[in-house]
Amino acid sequence: MTGDLAGKAELGKGHPARALGLLTDSADGIEDRARASVTRVGIGSNFWTDLYHHALTTSWPRFMGWSTIAYFVVNLAFALLYRLCNARINNAADLDLLSLFFFSVQTLSTVGYGVMAPTGHMANALVSVEALLGMMINALSTGVVFARFSRPRAQIVFSKAAVISKRATPPVLCLRLANVRKSAVLAMDSELSLSQFVIGEGGYPTRIFTPLKLLQSRMPELRFIETLAHPIDSSSPLALLSREQLDATYAQILVTVRGTDEATGQAVLLQHAYEPSHILAGRRFVDMLSQDGHGNYRVDYRRLHSHEREPDFDN
Repeated sequence: MTGDLAGKAELGKGHPARALGLLTDSADGIEDRARASVTRVGIGSNFWTDLYHHALTTSWPRFMGWSTIAYFVVNLAFALLYRLCNARINNAADLDLLSLFFFSVQTLSTVGYGVMAPTGHMANALVSVEALLGMMINALSTGVVFARFSRPRAQIVFSKAAVISKRATPPVLCLRLANVRKSAVLAMDSELSLSQFVIGEGGYPTRIFTPLKLLQSRMPELRFIETLAHPIDSSSPLALLSREQLDATYAQILVTVRGTDEATGQAVLLQHAYEPSHILAGRRFVDMLSQDGHGNYRVDYRRLHSHEREPDFDN
C-alpha cells in the first residue's frame, strides 16, 4: 500500500482536485485547511431544523449577540401587536410604544410588577399567548446555556510542531501533548494517521487515511505531559514519501485522542493536524520536567512548543 501512495503522490502537481475546486493553495490554517477549501453543493439550508446544534457550536459573543437581538425583536413585535390591536393596558398612556415594550418585557419574563396590567379580552388574550411563549423561551434558553456550559472540553494542548529524531534507528516522529487541568484524562487512546488527497479510480480525487502505528497508543492516564512516537521504519508510509510528495498530495498528520475526564466522568475527543511544514527533522523537544533540590518535580508548560537541534544531526 505504501508503494501505491508513493506512486500516486507523483500526480500531485497536476492534481485535478485543484481544478475541481476541492483544493486550494490559499487555504489558511492547519485543521481548517481541508474544510475551508471544499464547497458543499446540493445541501439545502438546515439552519432552522438544526438550530440547537448551531446554538451549541457558535461562539459565546455570537450566541449572546443573537440572543439579545432575538429578545429585543420578540418584545418589540408584541409591543406593536398590542398597539395595532388597540389593547388596553392600565398605566400605559395612549398606547405609548416604549411603555408597551416594557410591558411586553415584564410579561415575557413573567415578572409582572403589577403597575401595568391588561384590561379587556383582547389584551388578556395577547398576554396569555406571550406568557406561554415566554415560558417556552425561558425553558429552551436555560437548557441551551446549561448545555453549552456542560459540554465536555478536555484542556489538552498539542505542540505546534512535530519533530523527527534521527538519532534513533529507525528515525522517530514525535509530537507532544499536555494536560493543562489538574484532573487527569483517564484511559487515553491515541491514534495517528496520514491523510492525503490522491487520484482514485475513475480519475477523481479521493481522500485516503493511512494508519501510523504508535509505540504506545493506550495510556492509563494523562496527568501532565506525554509524547507520542511513530517509528519511521520500512512499513511506515513516511519512509517512502518525500517532502515534495507530501506537499503535492496535501498531506496531513492527524492525531486523535480519546479519554474520560477524571473530574466529570464525561468522554472527551480531540483532534489535531500537522502539515508537512510543521514537521521538523533533526530536532528534539526541550524537556518540560525538572526536579529541585528537595525532590519536587516541576512541569514548565511554557516549553511545550520548544524544540532544539539534535547535537549530532548534520544536514
